[in-house]
Amino acid sequence: MTTPTESSTDAVLTPDTVALDGLRLHYRVGGGGPPVVLLHGWPQTGHCWRHVAGPLAADHTVIVPDLRGYGASDKPTGGFDKRTMARDISLLVEHLGHERVAVVGHDRGGRIAHRWALDRPEQVTRLAVLDIAPSRATWQRMDGDLGAKYWHWLFHLQPDLPERMAGADVEGYLRYFLEKWTYARDGLEPSAIAEYVRAFSQPGALRCGFDDYRAHPVDSAHDDQDHAAGRRVTQPLLALWGADGVMGTTLPLLDMWREYADDVRGRAIERCGHFVPEERPADVLEELRGFLAQAG
Repeated sequence: MTTPTESSTDAVLTPDTVALDGLRLHYRVGGGGPPVVLLHGWPQTGHCWRHVAGPLAADHTVIVPDLRGYGASDKPTGGFDKRTMARDISLLVEHLGHERVAVVGHDRGGRIAHRWALDRPEQVTRLAVLDIAPSRATWQRMDGDLGAKYWHWLFHLQPDLPERMAGADVEGYLRYFLEKWTYARDGLEPSAIAEYVRAFSQPGALRCGFDDYRAHPVDSAHDDQDHAAGRRVTQPLLALWGADGVMGTTLPLLDMWREYADDVRGRAIERCGHFVPEERPADVLEELRGFLAQAG
């Protein structure tokens, strides 16, 4: 795969942990200027932004949390619906002294960002979502073809079984995704894979990641309520996706986001799979810098 040349998150951002409403959240923060929050997905941690966060911190205050249940954050037994997970990050940015922030979310982090923009529109200025479609729209299109490609959504919904099966070989299970879902056949760089294997080998980490998916009934109810009420994303929304990923080759992403948001723009990133910030950080940075610079 192409070796990223952008500087590391760790070189610019400072790690810290804060207890908010009984939950300890680990995060990194650094830079200066308008604040932007970067939310990771599964099976990752805030480490996924390592090639993006440092350069972005040249003109933004960059906040990179490990979500509830992930990485160095607490591993609770509940609260994995996207409304609660978005509230976690809302409390974090308030703790850091910010009233309004731009939000960028990849994968599951994008679903949390979407919920945050709906629940607290006064707090979110702009929204960027990477390689996801709206959850409700995706489930409505779930058929045999999409189910075969996104089988893990259905598997992760099951109680207990995913932990037992994946727990027997954490590295083997994660490598399936971290290698198969990239454009380059050798997957992400070995150091990144090792970091994610380490993170998900911690007690409770696999369960929390699967609980993120198992929150679907609650998340679906919230999405249906918003749709029935005509509630949409009113902030400017940027959608980016890998041209060679499952989403990019299967779903009409811009059309789907326009069903749920008023002001949508975006594009596919060529020679890229699912892990957009890690596979093509330079393209992501170019798009984010242009999008964030338009903020009023």
